[in-house]
This record gives sequence, C-alpha cells and structure tokens, in this order.
Amino acid sequence: MIRHGESRAQAARLFVGHATCTGLSDLGRTQAEALRDRLVRTDELGTVDAVYTSILARSIETAAVLGPAIGDVAPVAECDWCEIHPGSAEGLTFEELALRFPPTGDVDDPFHRRAPDGETWAEYYVRVGARLRRLAHEHPGETVVVVGHGGTVGASFVTLGNLGMRSGFGVTRETLNTSLTEWRWTGREWRLVRFNDAAHLADIQVADL
Repeated sequence: MIRHGESRAQAARLFVGHATCTGLSDLGRTQAEALRDRLVRTDELGTVDAVYTSILARSIETAAVLGPAIGDVAPVAECDWCEIHPGSAEGLTFEELALRFPPTGDVDDPFHRRAPDGETWAEYYVRVGARLRRLAHEHPGETVVVVGHGGTVGASFVTLGNLGMRSGFGVTRETLNTSLTEWRWTGREWRLVRFNDAAHLADIQVADL
C-alpha cells in the first residue's frame, strides 16, 4: 500500500473529494519520483501482478509516476479506495470547515459525522475493508499494489490487523506521503511487514500532515 504524494489540496489545507481534487503539488511529484527511483533501483516489489488506485487525481497521478517501478500493469481506478467522502464539506478550507461544521462532542469517535451527508470513519472502514477482503480473494498468491490515501492505510490496520477503529484513525494521521505499508498473508493470518517506510524522502522536505 502506497500513500499518494503531497497534493495541492494538502498544501493549501483544503478538504477535498471527487470534484475538487486537483492532483499532486510540485513537492508531491518530487516525492513520487523519489519513490519510483528507489523501487527501480532496489526491485523490492518484485513482480507486481495488479495495481489499484482511487479515482482521485492525486492517487492516479502518483501511480502514473511510479509506472517504471511497477512494470507493464495498467492501474485500475476504483472509488472503493477513495479517501473519506466529505459530503457538503468538500472544497472547504480547514478554517471554513470549523465554521460551517463546528466540531461537537468526541470528534475522534469513528461514528461521529462531521458533515450531515459525509461519511463517518466507521462507514469508511467498512467500505475500504470490504474491498481489501475481496482483493485478497481475487489475487491469491499475488503481489498487489494499492496507491491510495492515509485512510486506506488506516483501514488496512483495522481490517487486516484487527486494530480498533479509533486507533485506525491515529494510523491514518501518521501515514507519510509516498510511504510504503506492506501486509503479507501467511496462509493463516495477515502479518505486517512494514509501515510508513519513507526512506526515499530522507533528503526531501516533507510537509506537515
């Protein structure tokens, strides 16, 4: 699992969705290129059998930059891999979000709905978690790359690592742009191989999350 490079929305502190994502920032493209060069040099992914992205521009662009590192595999874009759906909060700055939809109660409650028509984190984990389960059945014994979002990585800990939903949100917050998170199926259980592997960013300025 690979989180996209820094997005223009992230740099501008915007809460975006399908209609308002404008892709990678210059730094985000540099981050993706650094990961591509690393993967080409190390061949650590081996043979990649399938690649998936969300339908958001930042995810699709990151996968396109990584092309030489993942071989002749055409990425498949699916909404199931998208970041949490913001509903009427889409396109707002974080400051506008706080004014229009003031935080109430326990904002880290996975069942808390910030915008009335947006997803809760609980609903998000069900959406992404169900897709992860199907993915494992569709690609037995294969290496699959998902170029997604911080939330995608957090959902993998909830679904494959049996982490509580509240803790999954914490993982989402900590996931670095273009970092690698790897899970392996042993035949009996899922094992975490690595999380937040971003060694290729050592010499690149990393924006605050």
